[in-house]
Amino acid sequence: MPQKWPGYVWIVRHGESAGNVARHAAEAARASRVDIATRDCDVTLSALGERQADALGCWFAKLSADRQPTVILSSPYVRAVETAERIRAQLGESAPQLVTDERLREREFGILDRLTKHGIAQLHPDQAELRQLLGKFYHRPPGGESWCDIILRLRSVIDSMSIEYAGERVLIVCHSVVVHCFRYLFERMTEEEILAVDRTHEVANCSVTAYANDPARAPRGGEMALDTFNFCAPLEEAGERVTLAPDHPLKPR
Repeated sequence: MPQKWPGYVWIVRHGESAGNVARHAAEAARASRVDIATRDCDVTLSALGERQADALGCWFAKLSADRQPTVILSSPYVRAVETAERIRAQLGESAPQLVTDERLREREFGILDRLTKHGIAQLHPDQAELRQLLGKFYHRPPGGESWCDIILRLRSVIDSMSIEYAGERVLIVCHSVVVHCFRYLFERMTEEEILAVDRTHEVANCSVTAYANDPARAPRGGEMALDTFNFCAPLEEAGERVTLAPDHPLKPR
């Protein structure tokens, strides 16, 4: 039967952003809000994030031509697009066109946007309590999204990949929660399984999570088998600092 899945998929979190840096400073100062002057979707990479993206691009460029990405998909958020473009620049003339897809965007936090953990407890104690009761998988802040909402949009991304990119090598640049939600779908996890991963692994900036089309290794009758998760060697080999800056302070139960 003809293949209907990509041959290989890399899922990359964007490089460190100015928002990651601002959130870390706000949390350290126990401020209520993160000091960001732009919309979340317009937040750019930090100087370190740019170097992280360049280092990862060099790693991809060192792969043999028959192992490099043939498709690059990115969240439309500036920090993700900048990461993808810097990777493309290292690939040179062989780089595929960049395609942005709004379904790969960051989780929308609604009324909790730009609030620190301290700010949420102070300004929206009802949401903090509800979050503890429901857990992040199902909790949807007013105007925002739960993990289930993200998973729903990613299901259609996977459907699109199986139709448009069968046999291709697909590089996806997105956000930390999106990486986890892809894992949930590709590995056919339960809520408990993916939240256990989230409790023990903060997805690093410019880390690589990769899947091969290998039904023999794929779990529970799936198609894509996990090759690596949170792979940071490209940054370490280039001497760049690995950062684990969370996009949001709320943690799972």
